[in-house]
Amino acid sequence: MKQIQFEQLAPDKIEQRSFEIITQELGDRIFDPLQAPIIKRVIHTTADFDYADHLVFSPGVVEHAHRLLQSGACIVTDTKMAMSGINRSALSKLGVQVYNFISDEDVAEEAQRRGVTRSAAAMEKAARLNRPTIFAIGNAPTALICLKELMDTQDFKPGMIIAVPVGFVNVVQAKELILASDVPSIVARGRKGGSNVAAAIVNALMYQLTRKEEP
Repeated sequence: MKQIQFEQLAPDKIEQRSFEIITQELGDRIFDPLQAPIIKRVIHTTADFDYADHLVFSPGVVEHAHRLLQSGACIVTDTKMAMSGINRSALSKLGVQVYNFISDEDVAEEAQRRGVTRSAAAMEKAARLNRPTIFAIGNAPTALICLKELMDTQDFKPGMIIAVPVGFVNVVQAKELILASDVPSIVARGRKGGSNVAAAIVNALMYQLTRKEEP
């Protein structure tokens, strides 16, 4: 039986080595220098190189996100999983707060009363924060649909939307709604995505501000 060979790496070098492998496998592809660390971190999180083609960045969105993160904006996620995946150290360095309202009693009651998803009711509650907000949506297309309805009917303007829900029902259509809007956005076009992808994008944006180098 052939002996399996492993790379011998110190624990603090594993992430760096992973990014070296990602860079090697991307070959001679050239990306916008501000977008490249985000694309690579999503690939690092998912081991899926399709994201090199499927992530869509609205013009100037990375710089816009940096300004938001540095000027008192908050982050709202659609799932507890996305919230838990956002790096606490980076949040603390930037003084950024993260909210998730999916389990709030008033959200559950409102969703049941009106026959809507809790994700949609949670977005309505988030809109009442009345502050610049980055929405990181990795699971619920209904959250994106609700945000678009709020934009159309209540003159609501999110600071930014990370639109990366995963799935089959209304996922592609909901993402296209955001792509067609004038809100700064990062969108995973197609069916792929997830709470881990939403968190990875938020982390990548913050690491560009809090780390001297991004792997």
